Amino acid sequence: MRNKFFTVVLAFLTIGIFVSSASAAEIKIGGLTDCTGATSDVGRDYALGLAEAFNYVNNTGGINGKKIKYTWFDYGYRIPEAITKYNFLKRMGVIAIEGWGTGDTEALSPTVFKDKIPYVSASFSAHLTNPAKTPYNLFFAPDYSTQARSVLTAWFETRWPKNKDYGKRKPRFACVYAFPAPYASAPIKAIKDQAKLLGFEIGDDQDVALTSMDSKSQIMALQKFKPDVVWHGNTTMCVTATLRDAYALGLGADWLVNYWGYDENLYKLAGKAAEGAMCAGPAYFFGDNKGQMKIVHEYAAKYNPGIPAKDRLKFTVTAWSNVLLLREALTRADKAGDLTGPGILHKGFETMRDFKILDGGLGTSPVTFTSTDHRTTSIVPVYELRSGNFNYVKTIDLKARWPEKWAKEWLGW
Repeated sequence: MRNKFFTVVLAFLTIGIFVSSASAAEIKIGGLTDCTGATSDVGRDYALGLAEAFNYVNNTGGINGKKIKYTWFDYGYRIPEAITKYNFLKRMGVIAIEGWGTGDTEALSPTVFKDKIPYVSASFSAHLTNPAKTPYNLFFAPDYSTQARSVLTAWFETRWPKNKDYGKRKPRFACVYAFPAPYASAPIKAIKDQAKLLGFEIGDDQDVALTSMDSKSQIMALQKFKPDVVWHGNTTMCVTATLRDAYALGLGADWLVNYWGYDENLYKLAGKAAEGAMCAGPAYFFGDNKGQMKIVHEYAAKYNPGIPAKDRLKFTVTAWSNVLLLREALTRADKAGDLTGPGILHKGFETMRDFKILDGGLGTSPVTFTSTDHRTTSIVPVYELRSGNFNYVKTIDLKARWPEKWAKEWLGW
């Protein structure tokens, strides 16, 4: 039923995009999303959030009075299709794009650089944070590597001291993810580096495809290593299946999960198997009634009334955060009289210092961009899943903990 809701609503939104009228004071923004491909289990909610947030922008003054015309495409998580749709958006004259996955975003980054089109993505890959290499790739959140380092550190400081073997041996750590998927593999080097820094014993990686619903053989391989904690780098449906297999086979390890594998559906689908799973929380969950989440809820109900609030995910809030980040950059560049790509980058994004998205009302950390560092923040709140609730554990600030490594070693990976 939920998929039917999304199909109907997304079809309506797509039609609505193309019939919107043009005007002289119009700003064209493009979008690439995955509503039908390997990451559509989380991509559909993000796509809805983008459209709702752009409606909010236009209803609250646009960009200094200029309305946004938002045109988006579902590219099905296929890189060739993403490149084709990107080229079409470029011919349409968009001045910025809200993108999606790591594979396509990284593949397009040289083209985006050449074309000088700011590209705000749902991929938080650290590979996109070094402006010397990828200046036109941006996003609001701490990158995947910063998130992964922080979640492992939070586990090490809150869970490991309670283990019966604490002080007797090193904690054991392993990674499960889709080896060929750029999203899943993006933070692996960083989290293993953090594991070495903290003194873990590291086991062999296990390859689980993004669309896999059976990981029993991988879990049995992990049983030989007996990990205390495992990182899972895929999206929610696959994470759910893996956690259920691990629970059924009695692996007994704690689970840390990458951002797009940890949402409101995890407990619904995995139940007790997901108990205690930890993840970074760079923005509020959809059901949170904090800050200015009332606005997000109102726009979801207004523009997509056919989808019950209980079926919406935290990725709606993620989408709003990226849209409002772009809005701020466009507003600053427009005030400077320069809505070109370089203008949006240098007079928009790179002028932000501790910028609070929606006055901090979406639970995001303050954002800073400089001309030499596009990591938005080193501050990562960490959450754990307990009886269906996402409970705050602690906040890790990597820059404060390891200032030399943050400044000199960790940028771009």
